[in-house]
Amino acid sequence: MVNEIFKFKQVIIVRTDLPMKKGKIAAQVAHAAVSAMLQTKKIKNKWVKRWLDEGQKKVILKVKSEEEILEIKNLINDKNLPFALIRDKGLTQIPPGSITALGIGPCPNELIDPITRKLPLL
Repeated sequence: MVNEIFKFKQVIIVRTDLPMKKGKIAAQVAHAAVSAMLQTKKIKNKWVKRWLDEGQKKVILKVKSEEEILEIKNLINDKNLPFALIRDKGLTQIPPGSITALGIGPCPNELIDPITRKLPLL
């Protein structure tokens, strides 16, 4: 099975209630991916190395509100998993300070899956 080779993954969660076009969403996902990886590297560098060696698996999920994304952020924080909460500068499509995305990890699957497995794919 293909999934058996991936023991680590990065999860990016995007808000769908904001009026973001595809390019804006792509930029926010990129911000979350890079920022979360850098945060992980500071505290769990071994996880980043394993994730890079495996092929950098990423899963992009969605939520419908700021409340949902903050709830997930709190669960991640309670489990001491590395994350990055992305707030937009408000230069284009949405108001300044809007939370657009949450990047988590890379982390071991068994730590992140219980929190994110029920969220739908973007």
